[in-house]
Amino acid sequence: MKRIAEICCGSLEDALIAQKAGADRIELNNAVYLGGLTPSMGTIKLTAENCNIPIVVMVRPRPGGFCYNDYEFKTMISDIEAMGNYNIEGFAFGCLDENRNMDKEKNKTIISTIHKYHKDAIFHRAFDCVKDPYETMKILIDLGVKRVLTSGLKPKAAEGANLLSELQHMYGDKIEILAGGGVNASNCSYLINKTGISQYHSSCRIWRADPTTVSNVSYAYTQSAHEECYEIVSYDKALEFIKAVREG
Repeated sequence: MKRIAEICCGSLEDALIAQKAGADRIELNNAVYLGGLTPSMGTIKLTAENCNIPIVVMVRPRPGGFCYNDYEFKTMISDIEAMGNYNIEGFAFGCLDENRNMDKEKNKTIISTIHKYHKDAIFHRAFDCVKDPYETMKILIDLGVKRVLTSGLKPKAAEGANLLSELQHMYGDKIEILAGGGVNASNCSYLINKTGISQYHSSCRIWRADPTTVSNVSYAYTQSAHEECYEIVSYDKALEFIKAVREG
């Protein structure tokens, strides 16, 4: 099975860098440092017009967890409907209830809306917050989800490799498993050999300075050496990651 290298992008520029490096797919977000939020319509439009590799768009209306109220859920549905006619492959989403179980009804409605536009439904790392990954995986398969992004219920995929291997063995013939969370060129070989998973997700990020970040007031979202910076996709890191995925 061909291995897939997906790069998490936070802008049109990121997407073009990822494409130039040879990525197989892009996950398009805003605010990657918050775990990824829904990107702007302008970002989606320009990325779809300028990239010729598959694009998955994040549908996440706020930072924090994944237990959404009615206002937030309606926003998610409206965002999907607004983006549905763009040339994108699918949408990444995930709704949980207050007990950290799948919110079956909300997810079912989202999946139905996505499928209405003939796009793929991808469950993101909300999966890593659930109590029972096995039961959750069965529900996602039944609901028609194509792919799950997961680190194996650990902060980093390398730490969750045992569960990733189990999930791939048990469900990999029914749903695609995309390993993400701290994945980079240095640990791809370990994950490939340990889990048998063929799809990998990485952010490949470096810092870029903006001298207007800290002046009379501060708009920094990080500290110390990178206080005046924001993150972008690194072409060199992307090349290294993609090569590592290809070579195994």
